[in-house]
Amino acid sequence: MFWRENVLHTVAIIQARMASNRLPGKVLQSIAGKPMLYHVVERARRAKMVHEVVVATTTSPQDDAIVDFCAAYGYAVFRGSPQDVLDRYYQAALAHHAQVIVRLTADCPLLDPDVVDRTIRAFFESGVDFAANRLPPPFRRTYPIGLDTEVCSFAALERAWKEAAAPHEREHVMPYLYEVEGRFRVLVVNHEVDYGSLRWTVDTPEDLELVRRIFAHFPNRMDFGWLEVLRLFEQEPELFAVNAEVRHKTYLDVDERSGEERSRR
Repeated sequence: MFWRENVLHTVAIIQARMASNRLPGKVLQSIAGKPMLYHVVERARRAKMVHEVVVATTTSPQDDAIVDFCAAYGYAVFRGSPQDVLDRYYQAALAHHAQVIVRLTADCPLLDPDVVDRTIRAFFESGVDFAANRLPPPFRRTYPIGLDTEVCSFAALERAWKEAAAPHEREHVMPYLYEVEGRFRVLVVNHEVDYGSLRWTVDTPEDLELVRRIFAHFPNRMDFGWLEVLRLFEQEPELFAVNAEVRHKTYLDVDERSGEERSRR
């Protein structure tokens, strides 16, 4: 079914900005000699069901560094609202004629293209409006934090853009699609074994240290997958203790500046 599924223009949009409460400038921090965002983009580009990868950053002057990075590597980049990330996604999708949108974030340098493809394929095969391999309760997460992939149709994204009003709905892009049962057709793509408690994303210095340690175990390789990282965890669990105490933010956490921006719209 691959070719029939993939006739719709599928665009992976990676949200990225330099501002971060817990680790400012994290998206350009060095991992294995390359900026973190490089690893995210290159891994996304290896997904077979993705036609185009776009970095969606903001119009804030501090994010000029991200635009310069994208120019240096030849990556597509779009600039939009700093806080209304839903609008940024919608405008980026419009600009790149996306029919299917894959939401990725720049703090996931261990993103696995096979997991991205599995989520996109499940979206097409099930005929839903929205598919994801992680969602907050009452749903569950079975993939490690850091492999997050969300997929939706352009029509669903456009409806959310028109109707979503709550601050967390605008900042976190997709909540309007899954918070109310029956509003959209939703699919959660689960792994057979639950590894949802593992944290492989980068939001703190401890997270960054862990990811650097992981990359150091795969020298001169950029293509290692999440199952290889899992085997490393099973063989050397002490390696992963460095970020064990970090609290993962939820989709209800909202940047305190969001309300200020919305009041100016």
